[in-house]
Amino acid sequence: MRLNENTMLLGKRVVLVPYTSEHVPRYHEWMQSEDLQRLTASEPLTLEQEYGMQRSWREDTDKCTFIVLDAEKWRAQPGPSEESCMTGDVNLFLTDLEDPTLGEIEVMIAEPSCRGRGFGTEAALLMMSYGVTKLGLTTFEAKIGQGNEPSIRMFQKLHFEQVAVSNVFQEVTLRLTMTEPERQWLLEKTSYVEEKPYRDELAEPS
Repeated sequence: MRLNENTMLLGKRVVLVPYTSEHVPRYHEWMQSEDLQRLTASEPLTLEQEYGMQRSWREDTDKCTFIVLDAEKWRAQPGPSEESCMTGDVNLFLTDLEDPTLGEIEVMIAEPSCRGRGFGTEAALLMMSYGVTKLGLTTFEAKIGQGNEPSIRMFQKLHFEQVAVSNVFQEVTLRLTMTEPERQWLLEKTSYVEEKPYRDELAEPS
């Protein structure tokens, strides 16, 4: 969506940046993995189709996405390219027309060496905080493959509770309602996060 096209969120382990055309080749490389296709219920795309997807993510008002960068690599001097720092992505889908306060969240840490290091947890927290403070969301859902135990455990640690199981789609649905105590917990957990304008030289033309 256009709202976050010039927004960068700086955390401790990860940095979230808008998904630009610069990131597409690495993202496309990830999505050739049959394992990632299975975990994300995705079909392989051509590189040209991936560029088209990136443009639609930027334009669509019901999708918000950030690329997840390894903060340590990103802060290294001299600064490496963002493509070499990429570890995954985090997305919000605002697809319930009857409830604009509901967002479905997805987190993918695609780089195997970056898994199990807290990147996914922090990326989810940053995205949830963004969803609450910028998009007015009050409920989050996560739909996860039944066999993806690490992801299920991660969301449970973030106070999500399982609310449904689909044997047809082989997935579980977890939900978190942002009561006032949950909202305060989330904002406290992310109080260290810095929001900065994304680099102007990478801003894409309107």
